[in-house]
Amino acid sequence: MTQIRPVTGKHLRTPRAAAVAGLLFAVLLILALALFRSSIPKNPLDPGQWLSAPLERVAVGINLIPFAGLAFLWFIGVVRDRLAEAEDRLFATVFLGSGLLFLGMLFVAGAVFGAIVTVHMAKPEALISSPTFALARAFAYNLINVYAIKMAGVFMMITSTLAIRTGFVGRWLAIPGLVMAAFLLFGSHSFDWSFAVFPAWVLLVSTYMLIDNLQRVRPGPETAP
Repeated sequence: MTQIRPVTGKHLRTPRAAAVAGLLFAVLLILALALFRSSIPKNPLDPGQWLSAPLERVAVGINLIPFAGLAFLWFIGVVRDRLAEAEDRLFATVFLGSGLLFLGMLFVAGAVFGAIVTVHMAKPEALISSPTFALARAFAYNLINVYAIKMAGVFMMITSTLAIRTGFVGRWLAIPGLVMAAFLLFGSHSFDWSFAVFPAWVLLVSTYMLIDNLQRVRPGPETAP
């Protein structure tokens, strides 16, 4: 009888793999957000004067988003693998669904800004102050600051709840996670940098997972050669 082997190696499914993926996602997304915020006004109805300035920062931010998304997708996969049999179907559905919805909306918003920059490079005089630009700009703003940020809050809430139920990360991280999730769901519109709360939380969880994994594999005095 042929033995079925797993597609991925054990080292690719360890907590360290999730931690590295989470750290990479957090760093790349925070960097992309910083590049966007330093070049693009928050006001979704801005007339587009920022398009007249050099667009290198915006272009770099747009190109960082796909790599951040791939790292986040890997983070989700490794966390689910770590939960294994402890994963509840209800929580697993909301966990995976909210993460994929967040990722999809992040990609769409990045594609909208990429399209704005591409069209401006081709026809700069036709885009600024046009209804098309206003629609695309407002669409990207609402997609990120209304819908994607809410899905990020749901993802944080479910992950924190799973931490309480299964202990796959320190339970002391769960309460701050629930508080930050509630902030994203109900109060994110009050602060300019509220979207950065999500990657900052992933950075905190990933750092904990990495330190915990390194401490577990470090040989003790009695096992050292």
